[in-house]
Amino acid sequence: MRNVAAIAQRELRSYFASPMAYIIIGFFMLPFGVFFFLYLRSFVSQSMQMAQFGGAMNLNQQVIRYVLQNASVIILFIMPMITMRTYSEEKRSGTIELLLTSPVSDAEIILGKFIGALGLYAAMLAVTLLYIGILFVWGRPEWKPLVAGYLGLLLMGGAFVSIGLLISSTTNNQIVAGVVTFVVFLMLWIIGWFADSAGPVIGPITSFLSITEHFDDFAKGIIDTKHVIYYLSLITLGLFLTSKSVDTERWRG
Repeated sequence: MRNVAAIAQRELRSYFASPMAYIIIGFFMLPFGVFFFLYLRSFVSQSMQMAQFGGAMNLNQQVIRYVLQNASVIILFIMPMITMRTYSEEKRSGTIELLLTSPVSDAEIILGKFIGALGLYAAMLAVTLLYIGILFVWGRPEWKPLVAGYLGLLLMGGAFVSIGLLISSTTNNQIVAGVVTFVVFLMLWIIGWFADSAGPVIGPITSFLSITEHFDDFAKGIIDTKHVIYYLSLITLGLFLTSKSVDTERWRG
């Protein structure tokens, strides 16, 4: 685990040593803040109307749920920026040969890069807690559904990172890796749209493969084991295929 931690720290340092990490976090925070403001403003307006009739609204369901669902869509555009350089930059600069010939196993390299990229993603999510903190100062949201929502975002991000690692390991061009990663992410997002028209056999399969469909229950505050298994399976598959890609690169070297 020492080698894994060292590689993860190296990856994190490479992100924050350049403007890249701050640009990525800024690109994520801007639309997140816009959605947060819009849903919160709508909630306050509707709450004032409901109060006149003695009613009440749920802050988790009316604000947090929709903000996190929109965040899951923003992540589709942000994650390729995080993963596109993980392997392709090392191939372009020639440092991949040094890494592959060092006394570090492929599994340690992959896990280190995975944890490093996931660490940047977790930092990005942590910054959004500044917005959520406003709700706790001025309102009384339930914390358990909030934890479920962020767990879902973390699992979905882990799945994206593993797929991004795989794609980045196949090319030495960051732009190519980023574009292909985005296209794959986009396909995993929109595949669920065809569930209703795909028929009784293919429909459930396309719905199950949709990476954002599995996040909806998390956004509602529900932790379903089938969704957890889906994301963990996707992470495992992505890391396994990445190991095969890296192993091929090692033999070529």
